[in-house]
Amino acid sequence: MENLRTQLGCLPKNVVTGAGYGSEENYAYLEEHHLGNFLKYITFYQDTHHFRKPELIRKRQFRAENFDYDPDQDEFIRPANQRLTFQYASRYTTDNGYVTDRRLYECHACDKCPLKTECTKAKDNRKIRISFRLLEYRRQARANLTSEAGQRLRARRSIEVEPVFGIIKQNMGFRIFHLRGLEKVKTEWGLVSIARNMKKLAAR
Repeated sequence: MENLRTQLGCLPKNVVTGAGYGSEENYAYLEEHHLGNFLKYITFYQDTHHFRKPELIRKRQFRAENFDYDPDQDEFIRPANQRLTFQYASRYTTDNGYVTDRRLYECHACDKCPLKTECTKAKDNRKIRISFRLLEYRRQARANLTSEAGQRLRARRSIEVEPVFGIIKQNMGFRIFHLRGLEKVKTEWGLVSIARNMKKLAAR
């Protein structure tokens, strides 16, 4: 985004991406710069299509972000009414310097729970690490993406962006960079882009 700002002198009003970009750090960047949050997160498909597929409905209830939360007790409530209690908080710093807090919760009655095998693969108790800030960002993203404006932007992205990558990878056979180093990779990608544009011009 900063490269885009440098090249264009401004940032776009809205940002639409695939699920791989839905991190807390990226959401915070959009909030800081007052940009439209249309970033998918990794489980966006399951959250918006679970009502169509019974197997997704079943799996969805065991995801931490879908547990009920009791703010008075600071506890999450799993299916079968098992509770995860707060243990401790940790602070992480990303490679870009973004600081995020994670709160760890643990259930202490997993050995008695009939749903344990569906809830966790761990031998011990179910533990979850939660960022309330990230959960709120995801709620905002889901609301924006499922709105009329969001659906239009998602449709435009699939038409304008995805086919280009598909053509370069599948039709042109470019799947890995052959050079190393940022400047060399930029040069290689520039040549690939020129070749793609020349093919597009020739087809016209």
